[in-house]
Amino acid sequence: MLRSMYSGISGMKNFQTKLDVIGNNIANVNTFGYKKGRVTFKDMVSQTISGATAPNPNVAGGINPKQVGLGSQISAIDTVDTQGSLQTTGRVLDVGIQGDGYFMVQKDGSTFYTRAGNFYLDNTGNLVTSNGEFVLGQNEQPIVIPGGEQTPGGDPVPGVDQIESLSIGSDGKISWVIGGELNDTPPVIGIARFANNGGLEKAGDNLYRETTNSGIPIAKNPGAEGAGVLISGALEMSNVDLSEEFTEMITAQRGFQANTRIITTSDEILQELVNLKR
Repeated sequence: MLRSMYSGISGMKNFQTKLDVIGNNIANVNTFGYKKGRVTFKDMVSQTISGATAPNPNVAGGINPKQVGLGSQISAIDTVDTQGSLQTTGRVLDVGIQGDGYFMVQKDGSTFYTRAGNFYLDNTGNLVTSNGEFVLGQNEQPIVIPGGEQTPGGDPVPGVDQIESLSIGSDGKISWVIGGELNDTPPVIGIARFANNGGLEKAGDNLYRETTNSGIPIAKNPGAEGAGVLISGALEMSNVDLSEEFTEMITAQRGFQANTRIITTSDEILQELVNLKR
């Protein structure tokens, strides 16, 4: 069987994967905190027809090796961790990270990481994500805004409705005023940094989880020791560039078509070989 046919098949599979990644990028062009994917290729093993020979003085020069490539394969599917643009929303609990790091959230007893900072307060004062995950502070504990008093039965009364003003500083400190008094010890929204952001694994719902290649997460205060600062009233948008994605989509489409032509041409040659018997 012709080697070119198998090379064409490998190329088709790879460009199909590239189109899958491009389609996902375009689908998430308006997803807060989304980091685009990128596919890179590498050549597959080459079949050596003849090896290289060294020069023989006064007789003949050296000869290069003769090899036939056997197609391509996926080299990597990267997560491009570049800064997305910040979109102003004016909402205090919308928080964007300017710089490196991830918000820490707790889901089902496990810690996950995200760049999407559209946070909310539930009716007991917990700072949560849109899916209800608890947002963690620099002490890696859920952030709770206290307030209110206790009923005669001892049950806590939610104090969220008593907040007169609320603000989040660039250092992550959450300040609020209840009864005309500013809180003394503001909780701090934590930022986790990794040695290798590209090693994080996407877990869905705008969340990432650590892997053996991402490194251990290190909780830091925003703006300290290389961690990014927080921008309240703004959200980080997706870092997908539509013009770039459409260009890559055209390239992948033409590459796919070219590989199908390789298979068609190989098939025609095989047909001629079969016809030799007639």
